[in-house]
Amino acid sequence: MGERRGIRPGLLGAAAASLLLLAASLWLAGRLTWQRGLEDLAEDGSFRLELYVAYLQGVLEKYEGLPELLATNRRLVTFLQNPGGRERIEAFNRYLETINRISDAADTYLMDREGLTIAASNWQAERPFVGRNFSYRPYFQQAMQGRLGRYFALGTTSSRRGYYFAYPVRQGDTILGAVVIKISIDQVERDWGHENDIFLVTDPDGVIFITTRAAWRFHTLEPLADEVRQRIVTSRRYPGASLTPLPIESESGSRYGRIITLAESAEGPGRRYLLQSEFMPQAGWQVMVLSDIAAAKRRVVRALVGVGGGAATLLLLLLLVWQRRQRLAERRCHEEESRRLLLQANEDLETRVQERTAALTESNRQLRREIEERRQAEEKLRRTRRELIHAAKLAALGQMSAGINHELNQPLAAIRTYAENTVAFLRQERLDNALWNLEQIKELTERMARIGAQLKIFSRRSSGRMEDVPLHGVIDGALEILTPAIRRGDVRVDVRLIPEDLQVRADSVLLQQVLVNLIGNAVQAVTGGDRREILVRAEAVAGEVVLQVHDSGPGIGPEHLSRIFEPFYTTKEPGQGLGLGLAISQRIIREMNGTIRVVPSRQGACFEIRLQPGKG
Repeated sequence: MGERRGIRPGLLGAAAASLLLLAASLWLAGRLTWQRGLEDLAEDGSFRLELYVAYLQGVLEKYEGLPELLATNRRLVTFLQNPGGRERIEAFNRYLETINRISDAADTYLMDREGLTIAASNWQAERPFVGRNFSYRPYFQQAMQGRLGRYFALGTTSSRRGYYFAYPVRQGDTILGAVVIKISIDQVERDWGHENDIFLVTDPDGVIFITTRAAWRFHTLEPLADEVRQRIVTSRRYPGASLTPLPIESESGSRYGRIITLAESAEGPGRRYLLQSEFMPQAGWQVMVLSDIAAAKRRVVRALVGVGGGAATLLLLLLLVWQRRQRLAERRCHEEESRRLLLQANEDLETRVQERTAALTESNRQLRREIEERRQAEEKLRRTRRELIHAAKLAALGQMSAGINHELNQPLAAIRTYAENTVAFLRQERLDNALWNLEQIKELTERMARIGAQLKIFSRRSSGRMEDVPLHGVIDGALEILTPAIRRGDVRVDVRLIPEDLQVRADSVLLQQVLVNLIGNAVQAVTGGDRREILVRAEAVAGEVVLQVHDSGPGIGPEHLSRIFEPFYTTKEPGQGLGLGLAISQRIIREMNGTIRVVPSRQGACFEIRLQPGKG
């Protein structure tokens, strides 16, 4: 009886511990499953968000350069100076209608300097733009200031949503008017619907104008300030829209995004979504995706049921096994008591031998592992260094991609125009004009091929071999890659080599990467200044080749000089660099048995590279 009474408290303690373990297992499984569900949901939403942003950027970039190209057409300048009579206006309307059909835009129209539409592609529509004044639109006001105008709004005439691009039409320095391209974004919503996701795009004022949930259109996520609401009404951006906020019942933060609860109806409970967003700086839009987290909830429920059932079954089996072993142990207790002490002594001795043997074996294994880990770490360090250099080149290509895209889009648009004109000339048997157009197309394709060839050379991995490298060719290659940024910043680059056929002992691909980094930094430093000049100078001095990159920018402050070559240290604005370019450049030059440093200068910054001269 006494032994049975001693067993019962043990069983109760084991049962209590089992229940606590079960509760802890359920809590941990639920938490981990919830976090994993949110993570998967966030990864899926982030992937679709990136695709959606890329799609929107592609739609805008497709038409961004078209108004500027049309503005250079002499026919528009002549028409703005002298619109003429009804027949001439009708002919020009047909011309804009043809351009609009070829470009697949929603509308194309021409406005004079007062904002009056004098010709439009929709001249035969029920409510044409001809004769209407849109001077109150911001895109027209931006164009009349001499720059590309961008604007999204509901059309006051057509009541259709559209994104507007406007560009000034000039005669010399005089702005005669503006040419406007309107593109429709209705197809965007139809193409990007998803069963469990909702896509939103808000304008700079926070108004939802693109959404896969039609009922949310022209609402906001946050209440608008009175001055913002008044500005929208004054510009007639969304005529008739209520601009009321969505019914957000609650909101909480997580490392994967904002979790908001939206009221679906007045009676039923709200629905919870994971909100992720990405900003499109070129248009000023905020692109968002709302992913329903109901799937994550169902995943948690299934995990709790599975873990709870499995854990309960396992704990029950363990309790049964434990109880049986307790009874057997009580039965054998008296029989084994005499042998226990002898066996214990023997086991202690064997345990000590095993522990010492295991300790020695583990020490040897640990020593071998540390040797192998050190060798792998050194190899990984060398591999990481090479990958970092290559990644820096790809990062530089990424930063230059917008300018290079612009450089390629203009020749492509011009090639298309020349090709269309050539077809027309051949039909009219005007062979001289057709041949001239083909020559222009040939020159444009050669220009695009040169840009592609330089990018291919720049992005390939280095061979790692040191050889005699003509310095002029390396500098020309770097300048070819940076041509879009140099043109965009209106920077003058002067190259002086003494003598012209100067050679250095280097790796040509890595040396070109260093020059792209230094000259690219110089272009950024002088852009926006009154004097935008860069001097690249090289000469042989005392058995070395001294190469200098000197800009006319604001220079480097004394407080930055001591740390300028440190990794991740940068003086640029956030988002313009990681601070790795100069650190990688210094390591590259050192591996070429050279040096790089900042030398004093009266104006701007001057970087000096010293390398061994070529043996040839």
